[in-house]
Amino acid sequence: MKQIMLAHGGGGEETQKLIKELFFKYFNNEILLSMEDSAVLNINSKVAFTTDSFTISPIFFSGGDIGKLAIAGTVNDLSVMGAKPLYLSCSFIIEEGFPFEDLEKIVKSMAEELKKTGTLIVTGDTKVVPRGFVDKIFINTSGLGKVVYEGVSAHNLSEGDSIIVSGTVGDHGVCIMAQREGIDMQTDLISDCDSVWTLVEDLIKGNVKIKAMRDPTRGGLSAVLNEWAESSNVEIEVLEEKIPVKPQVQGLCELLGLEPYVLANEGRIVVAVSKEDTEKALEILRKNPLGKDAQLIGKVNSKGKKRVILKTSYGSLRIMEPPAGEILPRIC
Repeated sequence: MKQIMLAHGGGGEETQKLIKELFFKYFNNEILLSMEDSAVLNINSKVAFTTDSFTISPIFFSGGDIGKLAIAGTVNDLSVMGAKPLYLSCSFIIEEGFPFEDLEKIVKSMAEELKKTGTLIVTGDTKVVPRGFVDKIFINTSGLGKVVYEGVSAHNLSEGDSIIVSGTVGDHGVCIMAQREGIDMQTDLISDCDSVWTLVEDLIKGNVKIKAMRDPTRGGLSAVLNEWAESSNVEIEVLEEKIPVKPQVQGLCELLGLEPYVLANEGRIVVAVSKEDTEKALEILRKNPLGKDAQLIGKVNSKGKKRVILKTSYGSLRIMEPPAGEILPRIC
Protein backbone atom coordinates (compact mmCIF):
# COMPACT_ATOMS: atom_id res chain seq x y z
CA MET A 1 0.00 0.00 0.00
CA LYS A 2 2.02 2.98 -1.27
CA GLN A 3 -0.78 5.46 -1.96
CA ILE A 4 -4.30 6.09 -0.75
CA MET A 5 -6.84 5.09 -3.40
CA LEU A 6 -10.50 6.01 -3.77
CA ALA A 7 -11.32 2.47 -2.69
CA HIS A 8 -9.84 3.16 0.74
CA GLY A 9 -12.80 5.44 1.43
CA GLY A 10 -15.41 3.18 -0.14
CA GLY A 11 -16.34 1.17 2.93
CA GLY A 12 -15.25 -2.17 1.50
CA GLU A 13 -12.27 -4.48 1.85
CA GLU A 14 -9.69 -1.75 1.28
CA THR A 15 -11.28 0.46 3.93
CA GLN A 16 -11.27 -2.36 6.46
CA LYS A 17 -7.62 -3.06 5.72
CA LEU A 18 -6.72 0.63 6.23
CA ILE A 19 -8.62 0.75 9.51
CA LYS A 20 -7.21 -2.45 10.94
CA GLU A 21 -3.63 -2.18 9.70
CA LEU A 22 -3.09 1.53 10.30
CA PHE A 23 -5.64 3.19 12.58
CA PHE A 24 -6.03 0.27 15.00
CA LYS A 25 -2.25 -0.06 15.14
CA TYR A 26 -1.88 3.43 16.60
CA PHE A 27 -5.29 4.20 18.17
CA ASN A 28 -5.75 0.83 19.88
CA ASN A 29 -8.42 0.82 22.63
CA GLU A 30 -11.41 -1.36 23.47
CA ILE A 31 -14.03 1.21 22.49
CA LEU A 32 -12.57 1.79 19.04
CA LEU A 33 -11.85 -1.90 18.43
CA SER A 34 -15.53 -2.76 18.93
CA MET A 35 -16.10 -1.19 15.45
CA GLU A 36 -19.66 -0.08 16.21
CA ASP A 37 -21.38 2.78 14.38
CA SER A 38 -21.19 4.87 17.56
CA ALA A 39 -18.92 4.85 20.59
CA VAL A 40 -20.79 4.07 23.81
CA LEU A 41 -19.29 6.12 26.63
CA ASN A 42 -19.90 6.30 30.36
CA ILE A 43 -19.27 9.76 31.80
CA ASN A 44 -20.89 10.44 35.17
CA SER A 45 -20.16 14.14 35.20
CA LYS A 46 -20.79 17.47 33.52
CA VAL A 47 -18.97 17.36 30.17
CA ALA A 48 -17.44 19.84 27.75
CA PHE A 49 -17.84 19.14 24.04
CA THR A 50 -15.95 20.75 21.17
CA THR A 51 -15.23 20.22 17.48
CA ASP A 52 -12.62 21.56 15.07
CA SER A 53 -11.33 21.05 11.53
CA PHE A 54 -7.71 21.26 10.47
CA THR A 55 -6.62 22.31 6.98
CA ILE A 56 -3.12 23.63 7.69
CA SER A 57 -0.60 24.14 4.88
CA PRO A 58 2.07 22.81 4.90
CA ILE A 59 0.90 19.62 6.57
CA PHE A 60 4.39 18.94 7.97
CA PHE A 61 6.09 21.83 9.73
CA SER A 62 8.90 22.45 12.19
CA GLY A 63 7.58 21.23 15.53
CA GLY A 64 4.67 19.15 14.30
CA ASP A 65 2.26 18.17 11.58
CA ILE A 66 -1.46 18.30 10.86
CA GLY A 67 -2.06 15.21 13.00
CA LYS A 68 -0.33 16.49 16.13
CA LEU A 69 -2.08 19.81 15.61
CA ALA A 70 -5.50 18.15 15.36
CA ILE A 71 -5.05 16.35 18.67
CA ALA A 72 -3.47 19.27 20.54
CA GLY A 73 -6.00 21.76 19.18
CA THR A 74 -9.02 19.79 20.34
CA VAL A 75 -7.44 18.77 23.65
CA ASN A 76 -6.63 22.44 24.31
CA ASP A 77 -10.16 23.63 23.57
CA LEU A 78 -11.42 21.25 26.26
CA SER A 79 -8.60 22.06 28.69
CA VAL A 80 -9.21 25.82 28.78
CA MET A 81 -12.80 25.14 29.82
CA GLY A 82 -11.53 23.34 32.90
CA ALA A 83 -12.29 19.94 31.38
CA LYS A 84 -10.00 16.92 31.47
CA PRO A 85 -9.84 15.58 27.89
CA LEU A 86 -11.17 12.01 27.66
CA TYR A 87 -12.47 11.02 24.24
CA LEU A 88 -12.03 12.22 20.67
CA SER A 89 -13.57 11.41 17.34
CA CYS A 90 -11.42 11.71 14.24
CA SER A 91 -12.40 12.00 10.58
CA PHE A 92 -9.97 12.08 7.68
CA ILE A 93 -10.69 13.55 4.24
CA ILE A 94 -7.84 12.39 2.04
CA GLU A 95 -6.89 13.21 -1.55
CA GLU A 96 -6.56 10.26 -3.89
CA GLY A 97 -2.88 9.43 -4.36
CA PHE A 98 -1.81 10.71 -0.94
CA PRO A 99 1.31 8.75 0.12
CA PHE A 100 0.56 6.03 2.65
CA GLU A 101 3.93 6.73 4.28
CA ASP A 102 2.87 10.33 5.01
CA LEU A 103 -0.48 9.19 6.38
CA GLU A 104 1.27 6.79 8.74
CA LYS A 105 3.60 9.59 9.95
CA ILE A 106 0.56 11.73 10.71
CA VAL A 107 -1.31 8.96 12.50
CA LYS A 108 1.79 8.05 14.52
CA SER A 109 2.25 11.65 15.66
CA MET A 110 -1.42 11.74 16.68
CA ALA A 111 -0.92 8.64 18.82
CA GLU A 112 2.12 10.19 20.48
CA GLU A 113 0.21 13.38 21.28
CA LEU A 114 -2.72 11.40 22.70
CA LYS A 115 -0.39 9.68 25.17
CA LYS A 116 0.49 13.01 26.80
CA THR A 117 -3.01 13.31 28.24
CA GLY A 118 -4.29 9.74 28.10
CA THR A 119 -7.03 10.82 25.71
CA LEU A 120 -8.55 8.15 23.43
CA ILE A 121 -9.83 8.26 19.86
CA VAL A 122 -12.98 6.16 20.14
CA THR A 123 -14.71 6.68 16.82
CA GLY A 124 -13.80 7.96 13.38
CA ASP A 125 -14.36 8.05 9.65
CA THR A 126 -12.29 8.08 6.46
CA LYS A 127 -13.26 9.60 3.13
CA VAL A 128 -11.13 9.68 -0.01
CA VAL A 129 -11.89 12.19 -2.77
CA PRO A 130 -10.54 12.42 -6.34
CA ARG A 131 -7.29 14.26 -7.00
CA GLY A 132 -7.68 18.03 -6.84
CA PHE A 133 -10.85 18.01 -4.71
CA VAL A 134 -8.94 18.48 -1.44
CA ASP A 135 -5.38 19.62 -0.74
CA LYS A 136 -3.67 16.43 0.45
CA ILE A 137 -5.49 15.82 3.74
CA PHE A 138 -7.98 17.53 6.06
CA ILE A 139 -8.79 16.28 9.58
CA ASN A 140 -11.84 16.89 11.73
CA THR A 141 -11.80 16.08 15.43
CA SER A 142 -14.44 16.40 18.13
CA GLY A 143 -13.74 15.99 21.82
CA LEU A 144 -15.43 15.21 25.12
CA GLY A 145 -13.95 16.17 28.46
CA LYS A 146 -14.95 15.84 32.09
CA VAL A 147 -15.42 19.26 33.67
CA VAL A 148 -13.27 19.31 36.80
CA TYR A 149 -13.21 23.09 37.32
CA GLU A 150 -16.41 25.02 36.76
CA GLY A 151 -17.08 28.68 36.12
CA VAL A 152 -14.38 29.50 33.55
CA SER A 153 -15.89 32.12 31.22
CA ALA A 154 -15.03 35.12 29.08
CA HIS A 155 -17.79 36.96 31.00
CA ASN A 156 -16.04 36.69 34.40
CA LEU A 157 -13.42 39.45 34.33
CA SER A 158 -13.59 42.20 36.93
CA GLU A 159 -11.45 45.18 37.92
CA GLY A 160 -8.08 44.20 39.35
CA ASP A 161 -7.83 40.77 37.71
CA SER A 162 -4.43 39.83 36.30
CA ILE A 163 -3.78 38.71 32.72
CA ILE A 164 -1.10 36.03 32.30
CA VAL A 165 0.25 34.32 29.18
CA SER A 166 1.97 30.95 29.57
CA GLY A 167 4.77 31.55 27.07
CA THR A 168 6.07 33.33 24.01
CA VAL A 169 3.48 34.43 21.46
CA GLY A 170 3.44 34.14 17.68
CA ASP A 171 5.75 31.10 17.41
CA HIS A 172 3.30 28.94 15.47
CA GLY A 173 2.20 31.71 13.12
CA VAL A 174 5.73 32.78 12.22
CA CYS A 175 6.91 29.19 11.83
CA ILE A 176 4.12 28.35 9.38
CA MET A 177 4.45 31.65 7.53
CA ALA A 178 8.20 31.26 7.03
CA GLN A 179 7.96 27.64 5.91
CA ARG A 180 5.04 28.29 3.56
CA GLU A 181 6.67 31.30 1.91
CA GLY A 182 10.15 29.77 1.75
CA ILE A 183 11.69 32.33 4.11
CA ASP A 184 15.02 31.03 5.41
CA MET A 185 15.15 32.35 8.97
CA GLN A 186 18.38 30.49 9.79
CA THR A 187 17.11 29.84 13.31
CA ASP A 188 15.87 26.88 15.31
CA LEU A 189 12.38 28.36 15.74
CA ILE A 190 9.67 25.71 15.92
CA SER A 191 5.92 25.84 16.38
CA ASP A 192 4.67 25.85 19.97
CA CYS A 193 2.16 23.13 19.01
CA ASP A 194 1.48 21.08 22.16
CA SER A 195 -1.28 19.90 24.50
CA VAL A 196 -1.74 22.29 27.43
CA TRP A 197 -3.79 20.10 29.78
CA THR A 198 -0.90 19.65 32.23
CA LEU A 199 -0.64 23.44 32.60
CA VAL A 200 -4.34 23.74 33.32
CA GLU A 201 -4.30 20.77 35.67
CA ASP A 202 -1.41 22.30 37.64
CA LEU A 203 -3.36 25.54 38.11
CA ILE A 204 -6.46 23.65 39.26
CA LYS A 205 -4.51 21.48 41.70
CA GLY A 206 -2.82 24.63 43.01
CA ASN A 207 -6.24 26.09 43.91
CA VAL A 208 -5.74 29.12 41.68
CA LYS A 209 -8.95 31.08 41.19
CA ILE A 210 -9.27 31.03 37.41
CA LYS A 211 -11.63 33.64 35.97
CA ALA A 212 -11.16 33.04 32.24
CA MET A 213 -8.85 30.94 30.11
CA ARG A 214 -8.27 30.57 26.37
CA ASP A 215 -5.76 29.11 23.94
CA PRO A 216 -4.84 31.97 21.58
CA THR A 217 -5.05 30.28 18.19
CA ARG A 218 -6.36 32.19 15.15
CA GLY A 219 -6.19 35.90 15.92
CA GLY A 220 -3.66 35.28 18.66
CA LEU A 221 -3.43 37.13 21.95
CA SER A 222 -5.21 40.18 20.55
CA ALA A 223 -8.32 38.20 19.60
CA VAL A 224 -8.57 36.67 23.07
CA LEU A 225 -8.17 39.93 24.97
CA ASN A 226 -10.60 41.84 22.78
CA GLU A 227 -13.19 39.09 23.15
CA TRP A 228 -12.78 39.19 26.92
CA ALA A 229 -13.09 42.98 27.03
CA GLU A 230 -16.28 42.81 24.98
CA SER A 231 -17.80 39.86 26.87
CA SER A 232 -17.02 41.19 30.36
CA ASN A 233 -17.64 44.86 29.51
CA VAL A 234 -14.20 45.89 30.79
CA GLU A 235 -11.05 47.72 29.78
CA ILE A 236 -7.88 45.61 29.75
CA GLU A 237 -4.45 47.23 29.94
CA VAL A 238 -1.45 45.31 28.59
CA LEU A 239 2.23 46.21 28.89
CA GLU A 240 3.92 45.64 25.53
CA GLU A 241 7.36 45.05 27.08
CA LYS A 242 5.94 42.25 29.24
CA ILE A 243 4.52 40.24 26.32
CA PRO A 244 7.08 37.44 25.76
CA VAL A 245 8.19 37.36 22.12
CA LYS A 246 11.18 35.49 20.73
CA PRO A 247 13.69 37.70 18.84
CA GLN A 248 13.27 35.75 15.60
CA VAL A 249 9.48 36.16 15.80
CA GLN A 250 9.83 39.88 16.46
CA GLY A 251 12.32 40.21 13.62
CA LEU A 252 10.08 38.63 10.99
CA CYS A 253 7.08 40.60 12.24
CA GLU A 254 9.01 43.86 11.84
CA LEU A 255 10.13 42.79 8.38
CA LEU A 256 6.56 42.05 7.27
CA GLY A 257 4.79 44.79 9.21
CA LEU A 258 2.91 42.42 11.52
CA GLU A 259 2.25 42.42 15.25
CA PRO A 260 3.25 39.19 17.06
CA TYR A 261 0.17 39.30 19.26
CA VAL A 262 -2.20 38.79 16.29
CA LEU A 263 -0.41 35.61 15.18
CA ALA A 264 -1.61 32.12 16.07
CA ASN A 265 -0.29 29.99 18.90
CA GLU A 266 -1.01 26.28 19.36
CA GLY A 267 0.51 25.48 22.75
CA ARG A 268 -0.14 28.52 24.93
CA ILE A 269 -2.85 29.63 27.32
CA VAL A 270 -3.99 33.09 28.33
CA VAL A 271 -5.35 33.15 31.87
CA ALA A 272 -7.23 35.75 33.88
CA VAL A 273 -6.84 35.22 37.62
CA SER A 274 -7.72 37.12 40.76
CA LYS A 275 -5.07 39.64 41.78
CA GLU A 276 -4.27 37.77 44.99
CA ASP A 277 -3.50 34.58 43.04
CA THR A 278 -1.15 36.20 40.51
CA GLU A 279 2.20 35.16 41.99
CA LYS A 280 0.97 31.68 42.83
CA ALA A 281 -0.28 31.18 39.26
CA LEU A 282 3.03 32.36 37.78
CA GLU A 283 5.03 30.11 40.09
CA ILE A 284 2.90 27.09 39.18
CA LEU A 285 3.08 27.74 35.44
CA ARG A 286 6.85 28.28 35.43
CA LYS A 287 7.46 24.92 37.10
CA ASN A 288 5.95 23.21 34.05
CA PRO A 289 8.21 23.05 30.95
CA LEU A 290 5.30 24.34 28.84
CA GLY A 291 4.99 27.41 31.07
CA LYS A 292 8.62 28.26 31.79
CA ASP A 293 8.26 31.62 30.00
CA ALA A 294 4.97 32.58 31.66
CA GLN A 295 4.52 36.32 32.22
CA LEU A 296 2.11 38.72 33.86
CA ILE A 297 1.29 41.00 30.93
CA GLY A 298 -1.56 43.18 32.15
CA LYS A 299 -4.61 43.79 34.26
CA VAL A 300 -8.29 44.60 34.10
CA ASN A 301 -8.82 48.32 34.72
CA SER A 302 -12.49 49.17 34.82
CA LYS A 303 -15.98 48.42 33.64
CA GLY A 304 -17.73 49.89 30.66
CA LYS A 305 -15.09 50.71 28.05
CA LYS A 306 -14.83 47.35 26.23
CA ARG A 307 -11.35 47.87 24.85
CA VAL A 308 -7.75 46.71 25.15
CA ILE A 309 -5.11 49.35 25.81
CA LEU A 310 -1.49 48.59 24.90
CA LYS A 311 1.11 50.55 26.85
CA THR A 312 4.25 50.69 24.71
CA SER A 313 7.83 50.55 25.94
CA TYR A 314 7.97 54.33 25.34
CA GLY A 315 5.11 54.93 27.76
CA SER A 316 2.55 55.85 25.12
CA LEU A 317 -0.88 54.28 24.97
CA ARG A 318 -2.70 52.87 21.95
CA ILE A 319 -5.61 50.60 21.25
CA MET A 320 -4.78 46.94 20.66
CA GLU A 321 -7.12 46.43 17.75
CA PRO A 322 -8.80 43.07 17.20
CA PRO A 323 -7.47 41.21 14.16
CA ALA A 324 -9.19 42.09 10.89
CA GLY A 325 -9.22 40.16 7.63
CA GLU A 326 -7.42 36.89 7.03
CA ILE A 327 -3.88 37.49 8.27
CA LEU A 328 -2.64 34.02 7.37
CA PRO A 329 -5.12 31.51 5.92
CA ARG A 330 -4.88 27.78 6.69
CA ILE A 331 -2.86 28.33 9.86
CA CYS A 332 -4.53 25.41 11.63
